[in-house]
Amino acid sequence: MSEAQPVALRASPHGLKTNEELLEWMNVRHIDEVECVIADFAGVARGKAMPSGKFKDFKPTFLPISIFFQSITGDYVDLEREDYLTEVDLKLVPDLSTVRAVPWANDPTLQVIHDLYNLDGTPVECAPRNVLKRVVRHFAEMGLKPIVAPELEFYLTKRNTDPDDPLEPPVGRSGRQSVGRQAFSIAAVDEYDRVIEDIYDFAEAQGLEIDTVIQEGGAAQIEINLIHGDPLDLADQIFVFKRLIREAAFRQNCYATFMAKPMDNQPGSAMHIHQSLVDAETGKNAFSNENGEANELFYHFLGGQQLYMPDVMSMIAPYVNSYRRLVPDASAPINLEWAENNRSVGLRVPNSGPEARRVENRVVGADVNPYLAIAASLACGYLGIINKVKPRAAFVGEAYTAPHELPRSINSSLLRLEKNEALHQVLGPDFVSVYSTIKYHEFEEFMRVCTPWEREHLLLTV
Repeated sequence: MSEAQPVALRASPHGLKTNEELLEWMNVRHIDEVECVIADFAGVARGKAMPSGKFKDFKPTFLPISIFFQSITGDYVDLEREDYLTEVDLKLVPDLSTVRAVPWANDPTLQVIHDLYNLDGTPVECAPRNVLKRVVRHFAEMGLKPIVAPELEFYLTKRNTDPDDPLEPPVGRSGRQSVGRQAFSIAAVDEYDRVIEDIYDFAEAQGLEIDTVIQEGGAAQIEINLIHGDPLDLADQIFVFKRLIREAAFRQNCYATFMAKPMDNQPGSAMHIHQSLVDAETGKNAFSNENGEANELFYHFLGGQQLYMPDVMSMIAPYVNSYRRLVPDASAPINLEWAENNRSVGLRVPNSGPEARRVENRVVGADVNPYLAIAASLACGYLGIINKVKPRAAFVGEAYTAPHELPRSINSSLLRLEKNEALHQVLGPDFVSVYSTIKYHEFEEFMRVCTPWEREHLLLTV
């Protein structure tokens, strides 16, 4: 790790509340550059890098609204709206709680996540971070505060410079490639210890706390679990972690991918989200009665997850590839059954005491924008509470063998979102409109491409 600054010089600031405190911190550490970033619909970091001297002026920074009019391929999508034609500016406002070092940079560099506002001072409704804030506010109006804990899975692969070539696991320290089926193996994690060590070092430098690191069932598939907390903070962490993990992999001459289904004959990658609600005043788990039993609020939240989750699938399974993971016999949920301590269901209630009662959404893929996925999942629970939705009876047995009840494609998912006016109001009508348009365009882009499967089975057969 000699190319970057020593860890001691890369530590992130903590607890800064004012511009003056940040300036003092930057001056002492001779910060050279600041990255002003936001997350687009795909969760990609976009923004501006600038010399620290310019950032220290705290003058407004702007980005065009067109950053939300691009598909995952970078193609601009035609929209019938005035701000699209004029490409208006959006104002970036730094959130000082998100100031972090960029430990892989050659010179002392900071990254700051920003919020987006229109020039009249109103929040940009379609900005993913603002979508999550909007959902959290709905709970705040009820005197409740959501708590989440994401579990992020990803694959390490060989460098892949030709998209036509299938992905392969990297060669580990033993000189051999992983073949998978090594879930929870410590030796399998050690196989790629240099990448893991860089992840730990980078996370420490950025003030990010890792709960556990686990070898998953796929070849060189790893899971990182984060400490539970505020939804916005955890979404920020996942946003930062994805970049951090990719950079750690690059250092060791391999790739890290968060595709939901990156390799044939290997399990997909998820981002399970543990969700609970606490009383905003007391901090007590709002899903449990005084006697420790699950209450109506818990069951209504669970019922909302079952009823509305298919309508937000385009946000928790956002790409054509996402649906390759959600198929039978692939170690991924295919329905929204719920049960206690049962990993085959889409909605698992983990074994825990009343103070930690929660719902684990196991449908979400690793390829999501964390702000939108958490917002979508919480929105379903919120509507369940508002509409007093009752869940089905707890499932008994293996849910993998139960009927497939999730949408099977991005198109069918988008059609469901379009029809659910209640979700439009919770998430923001402008966001739903722009997001749906972008996703339809991405599907049309995909349909212009022939896949290897088509060439293999149709070329000389049909």
